[in-house]
Amino acid sequence: MNTSYPDQKPGLFTAIAVMTLTSGIINLFWGFIASATALGTIIGVICLPITILPTILGVFEIIYAAKLLSAQPESVKPSQSIAVFQILTFLIGNIFSMVVGILTLIFYNDQSVKEYFAGINGVRIYTPSATFTPSTPTPMPEGPVAPSEPVLPEPELMEEPDKPKRIRKVAGK
Repeated sequence: MNTSYPDQKPGLFTAIAVMTLTSGIINLFWGFIASATALGTIIGVICLPITILPTILGVFEIIYAAKLLSAQPESVKPSQSIAVFQILTFLIGNIFSMVVGILTLIFYNDQSVKEYFAGINGVRIYTPSATFTPSTPTPMPEGPVAPSEPVLPEPELMEEPDKPKRIRKVAGK
């Protein structure tokens, strides 16, 4: 049994996975409906590549969410790029995906989510211990302390350049 990752998934990690899966399904349908609507007009056919983008994002979201929701955790990192693309879907009117993207970026910064991602990726995260004991401070000298004079670098002596040699011009033949 591999014990390099925690046994229990954090709630926010599961929330990220479920929200990403839901957003992926919605983006798939959003893209199909937008593409079908765009095919109805000549201008829509020109804009068809733009209407396909939510479908592509939906496919990536579903694949990523499937990795997060799998029973055997895979080595997967937080995907800020998917979250940013989710936020950018407000440009095509998909507010739900925008909210999911914002929440996902916020949830990625939670300490338990960071630790879980590090655990499934086999990375150790330094967490400061709660029982920190500071070392003893060095005693300060008694009495006034005179500031030391700054040491200035000595200027370098520059050599005078040699006289430039004159080139003799030969008179025309």
